Amino acid sequence: MLRAAREVFGELGYGAPMEDVARRARVGVGTVYRRFPSKDVLVRRIAEEETARLTEQARTALGQEEKPWSALSRFLRTSVASGAGRLLPPQVLRVGVDGEEQPLAPAASVDETRVPQQRQGVGQDDFRAAGRHSGGGGDGLDGLGEETGAVELLEVVGRLVDRARESGELRRDVTVADVLLVIATAAPSLPDAAQQAAASARLLDILLEGLRSRPA
Repeated sequence: MLRAAREVFGELGYGAPMEDVARRARVGVGTVYRRFPSKDVLVRRIAEEETARLTEQARTALGQEEKPWSALSRFLRTSVASGAGRLLPPQVLRVGVDGEEQPLAPAASVDETRVPQQRQGVGQDDFRAAGRHSGGGGDGLDGLGEETGAVELLEVVGRLVDRARESGELRRDVTVADVLLVIATAAPSLPDAAQQAAASARLLDILLEGLRSRPA
């Protein structure tokens, strides 16, 4: 059932109805609600697991790759290949506007699309607010930041970004926001698994070139 929910939410976003999850799992919707009393419970469970998976992938890259760019690119490739970025809580993709360091907007509701409104931002501090600014009415996604371990994820990814930037291999204007946006959008959902893997790899190659610093 969890696999079905990941597939549905990964393809359609957290706004997908529980009926779609039940249909994919080939069970009645009542069975889904017996396992998960509300959609909130199911969404939080998935967001927590996927955030933890990304955090572990980031830690592994930090611990096993000596070169900063190699660590960052390994994390991106591993994360995109796993598809976990499609299920990130929308709050972690929200940053300040027009170069201002602003707290995250109120939490999105599950009716929003898979990739939420994205805004240009700078620095990690915007993201470290993820677990602290989660007000607003949200069915399923309200207050997900801290509860799903998003703050921990953002701090580890921030270390990857800082190291790569300090080494001169990452563009100075690239932020944690940009890295997470790559993870969330570089894994297109295609019906053929081989085609999806090839498309994801090609898209990520292009995006990595865009992130990398080049000599003047």
